[in-house]
Amino acid sequence: MELDNKNSFGIGEGELIEIIYELPLPMRLDRWLVSKRPEQSRARIQHFINSGLVLVNYKTAKAKTPLKNGDNVQIWMPPPEPLVYLKPEKMDLEILFEDEHIIVINKQSGLIVHPAPGHKSGTLVNGLLFHCNDLPGINGKLRPGIVHRLDKDTSGCMVVAKSQEALVNLQKQIKEKIASREYIAVIHGAPNSEEGQIVGHIGRDKFNRLKYKVVEEASGRYARTYWKLKERLGNYSLMNFKLDTGRTHQIRVHCAHINHPIVGDPLYGRCKKLPCNLDGQALHANKLGLIHPISGEEMEFEAELPIIFKKLIRKIKQIS
Repeated sequence: MELDNKNSFGIGEGELIEIIYELPLPMRLDRWLVSKRPEQSRARIQHFINSGLVLVNYKTAKAKTPLKNGDNVQIWMPPPEPLVYLKPEKMDLEILFEDEHIIVINKQSGLIVHPAPGHKSGTLVNGLLFHCNDLPGINGKLRPGIVHRLDKDTSGCMVVAKSQEALVNLQKQIKEKIASREYIAVIHGAPNSEEGQIVGHIGRDKFNRLKYKVVEEASGRYARTYWKLKERLGNYSLMNFKLDTGRTHQIRVHCAHINHPIVGDPLYGRCKKLPCNLDGQALHANKLGLIHPISGEEMEFEAELPIIFKKLIRKIKQIS
């Protein structure tokens, strides 16, 4: 972020934040501000200080300025910057919940979550930028905070943060397994028991960089998926999955590893004629549990199965 005279302390658009240092022992200004403002990254705090946007006792301070009990610290917080490559786009989004801190959606199959080379528009992030007119920004940039992702052709519950504070809190919930993510899928074949778990380190496939596979421990990242048989459907099974970890393509890779790939999966599935045409894998994130990052309220969301998913189950039952 380039700063000029209009961004100097107290001049131009911004917000004044004033905090009193109350600790008995001295601490460097930059370290203390990082602890007091978790919604801001360490790099952004350093940038504020170096740009003269932080005063200690009404004087410009440096990152290593030692704070003493009773010191007055003022921050002039500039507004978040728009990212020029992210354009708001009108999009039909199914909103399950929304407030000023988070938004929970039922993502449709076929929707890419975040812009990438070759996909700079038409993504969920583009749609959220259009929908959310109250984004305070993530790391000083005007964008929604993607907490976790769903593959392009996986539908279902996703939570997105509207602020850095909410993003950090929700990512911590994912990491510490406080948040829960459950999926429903149709697989080929049937497992030998009613429930179990799949444990296998996941890494990239050496022969196809688009794919992942279960690999030796030293070559991949630990992954565990819990599963439960919901219903046997002839040559297919309706399954519930719960993530213990969140690796790329985790459920898809683990199902293929045990020779029960997800129906319709273009990367890991079997080349069989399907009961009905699918645009991708029959995998849906049907439940999401979390603690609201600001209020502390326990919340659970459920996303209805897509029409094509219901049609697949109905067709399978007709031929079973």
